Amino acid sequence: MKRMCVLLLLVGLFLTGCSCAWMESLTGRTRTVEIGGQTVKVDRSLKENKLTPADFVVDPDTGRITSPTREAVTGIDVSAHQGEIDWSAVAADGVEFAMLRIGARGYTEGKLLPDQKFEANYAGASEQGLDVGVYFFSQAVSKEEALEEADYVLALLNGRELQMPIVFDWEEVDFAEARTDAVDTETVTDAALAFCRRIEEAGYDSMVYCNGMVGYLRYDLARMQKLPLWYADYGSWPGFAYEFELWQYSQTGKVNGIAGNVDLNLRFLTKK
Repeated sequence: MKRMCVLLLLVGLFLTGCSCAWMESLTGRTRTVEIGGQTVKVDRSLKENKLTPADFVVDPDTGRITSPTREAVTGIDVSAHQGEIDWSAVAADGVEFAMLRIGARGYTEGKLLPDQKFEANYAGASEQGLDVGVYFFSQAVSKEEALEEADYVLALLNGRELQMPIVFDWEEVDFAEARTDAVDTETVTDAALAFCRRIEEAGYDSMVYCNGMVGYLRYDLARMQKLPLWYADYGSWPGFAYEFELWQYSQTGKVNGIAGNVDLNLRFLTKK
């Protein structure tokens, strides 16, 4: 989950005090978002994100974010990048859920690979009573490849229980020439829908991960409105236009039991 668009990050640094790397305008009933050099019209028929900066408090010592207005719990997402994890220490540090990378597709050759730490992470998080979900880093360039990824995830899970969704994590790769560079919005949306449909047919909940660039520019969210979103925005509040259920708010979090940085998330248990 480290591949955030360079443009998004640069604009985000420029817009100090704004949690999302875009500028928004509202004229009458027309709401637009400026992102990635494009003006995007917000679809007012979709469920709106009603969160404001007043809904969040940042702990100056730990950098963790809580909400005084919403029931929300703290979680992490991890992969083999975190190495060995002491899940007992993680649970004792106030973490209540974990999203585990189960596998990935390569962004050049397209090979499917399991996450080398998934088995250990699933066992450790489950033993400590954390709610567990999984995500697959997708580089699908077609609906057929997305179905292949879903079947791959289901085979790796082999019927194991999850308390949280299986997430389709399609991301842009901006530091290299990737096989997904030329994929259009219709294809990416078809891929997400196909993946999630296959997951739900197997009896699991599904979800889609995105940041602002992917959410506004690469997905047709009007076609995906029945799918819950996991939104990434590294600021003091999430300014995305549309409703989401998980917020990844930091990629530089610190949690006992994990060496180095880890992604921090809030899971909203109630809607505003």
